[in-house]
This record gives sequence, structure tokens and C-alpha cells, in this order.
Amino acid sequence: MIRLTVAAPLCALALANTAPVLAETHTVAPGQGAQERLQEALILAQPGDEVLLEAGRYMLTDGLSLDVDGVTVRGAGADESVLDFTGQQGSGEGLLVTSDDVTLRDFAVENAKGDGIKSKGADRIIYHAIRVEWTNGPDANNGAYGIYPVEASDILVQDSYVRGASDAGIYVGQSENIIVRRNRVVENVAGIEIENSNNAEVTENLATRNTGGILVFDLPGLPKVGGGNVLVARNAVIDNNTDNFAPEGNIVASVPAGTGVMVMANKGVHISENALVNNSTSHVMMIAYTQEYNDDRYEPRPVDVVISNNIYGTGGYAPDFAGGDMIAAAMGGALPPVLTDGLHSNFVKLDTVPVVSLGLKTVGQPFAEAQPQILAPVPIVTEVKFTPVALPDGMEARLQ
Repeated sequence: MIRLTVAAPLCALALANTAPVLAETHTVAPGQGAQERLQEALILAQPGDEVLLEAGRYMLTDGLSLDVDGVTVRGAGADESVLDFTGQQGSGEGLLVTSDDVTLRDFAVENAKGDGIKSKGADRIIYHAIRVEWTNGPDANNGAYGIYPVEASDILVQDSYVRGASDAGIYVGQSENIIVRRNRVVENVAGIEIENSNNAEVTENLATRNTGGILVFDLPGLPKVGGGNVLVARNAVIDNNTDNFAPEGNIVASVPAGTGVMVMANKGVHISENALVNNSTSHVMMIAYTQEYNDDRYEPRPVDVVISNNIYGTGGYAPDFAGGDMIAAAMGGALPPVLTDGLHSNFVKLDTVPVVSLGLKTVGQPFAEAQPQILAPVPIVTEVKFTPVALPDGMEARLQ
């Protein structure tokens, strides 16, 4: 990772938030030359500095990048300081961050040609009160991810809003130690997706009018596989019935419209105390990865999934998969709140709602061969515990 050279004592003090007298504020205003002035501020900032975005609309024609540790980029509010990429010439991210201890807060990114904000290898990053939006609503031509931290440790995404992503509104991939809380994700293919990651808390979010509300996935063939220890709790997962608009070939293109929470090939996922309402395929779905792969590290089935203390509203009345309508009709007009393909291992169901199993016996078996049945209660094989996520000391203090 490229770094600007800074004096070691200054860097250490700044990163510890103990040297405000040494920090500088680089104020940028919208208007002519905003592209160059903003990028210059992001390059010249030193650890501990703040890049302040004055209120207004910044008409940008190219992506921005930040590669300096310990910088805060702060706007006047998510509806006040708007980085508008409608005229972006390239296809990359709106903002790319590749440095550690960065805080992004109180501004918006609109209509990026690629991802909204991507941070790669950026440890201890905070996204706070950010809005990322494709203002035309659901469209396959929109960027894939709204807020997109990947390959990092200690990630906090909170109080943000994402709309219109053609893959996931908030996507955290190949990372560890993650908190995603109090966000609103609307009209994305996946509202929130935790993929190939460990130790994640997804709590108190509103996921509505997406294709799928919250996804916990693991995929083969990536540098990091074996995701697990994920808590999905106290979220409102409501009305996620938008037709899937992901570009063909994307893994999320296979997510049925009407999915509340989906767990695929992950281990140790706790789904607890959520409000699950009006998701027309299934409120909770557990499935195995069905495509061919060559990765000895990979477990394609969902393992050690715990469901407890959720509130279930109407749902399952229009299952969006082949044969789903017939299964629903056979079960009185709607699927039960929880659906499994039958390939899970050690499912701990503490809620009293029924579970429908498609009765598949082997990974990769098509849904057309389903033998649906209400899943009979089974003894708990192994108790599944969740280890809470603890961010490093001082990280959240950067927001004060």
C-alpha cells in the first residue's frame, strides 16, 4: 500500500487522536474546479487531518481516491454535501479508500458509474451518516455496491442510507470484526450482504423494498473462505419484494424476490429478534451453494444456524422460484416463515413457527426435484454460541 511519507512522531500522535493542535482542516467548496481541488486535498492531507466538504453539490467527472492513514472526510450532512458523479467519465468507484484509520461521515455519493464508496485493505474504517444513492432507482446499469469495505479488519458502518445498488447496498467481503448498525437500505438487489467474513454484527437496520433484505454468504475460490460467527438481530426486514435487477451472471442474480434473510454456505449464523414482515418468498431461507467449485477449504452448506425470538408477519405467499407456487398452494396458500433446501447441518430453531424443507439430498440437486415437507423437530446436535464483536479501543471515539 502506498503511503505519503510523514514524520513518525506526528503519525503516531495523530492516529491516537491526541494531537488536534497538529491537525489541519482542508476545506473544499463546490463549484468550478471542485474535482481537482477535492482530489488535491485528499492527496495533501496528513494523518490526523480533516477534509471538510462545504455544503453544496460537487459535479465530478472522475473518481476520487484517498491513500493517507488517519484522515477524516466530513461533509455538512448526507443531504447537504453531495458528490454527484452523474457526469463521471470512467466506470470506477466514486471514492476509493486504501488507507487505515479513515473516517467518512456526513456526505452523499450519487450516481457513481461503479461502486459508490469502496475501501480495500482499509483497517479500522468508519462509515457514518453516509448516503449512497442511484437516484433513478433499481436499474441493472447502476453500480454494484453502495458502501463496499473489503479485505479489512475492524469495520463500522452505521446510520447510513443506500438505495439502488445493482448488487448490494452495504457489502462487507473477506473481512473480520464488523459492525453494521442502524442503516437504511432500500431498493437494492441485496440490502446488506456479509460475504466470506467472520465476526459480524448486523443489527437495528431497516431493509425494505430490496430483492433480498439481508444475505450471509460464503463463496468458494476466494482468498478468504469459511465465513461465520455472524449475528443478524433486531433488524426490520420488511417488503423485500422488488424484482431482481442484478446483471445476469452475478451471484445475487439468483436471489428470489421476496427474500427476508438468506444464509448460504456459512457457519454460526444467529438470526434473532428481527421483525420479518411481508417478504413474499420466505422470511428466512437456508440454502447450499449449488454451482460447481474446486476448493477443498469450502463448506457449501449452511451449518450451525440459530433462529430465535423473531417476529413473523405475513409472507411466503408468492415464492419466486420454480415450483414455489405449487408448494405454497399445497401448504394452504403460503410457505411457512422459514425455508430450507434440506442440506443444512445443525439447525437450532428456538422459534415456534413451522419450517418447510425442500427435501434435497445432495448439493447441486435442482429445486425441480424437491420433496417438500414440514421439517420435523430434531435434537440440537451442538450448542452454537456467538462471540460479540469488539472494535479496537478509541475507534468509535473518532466520531465525537
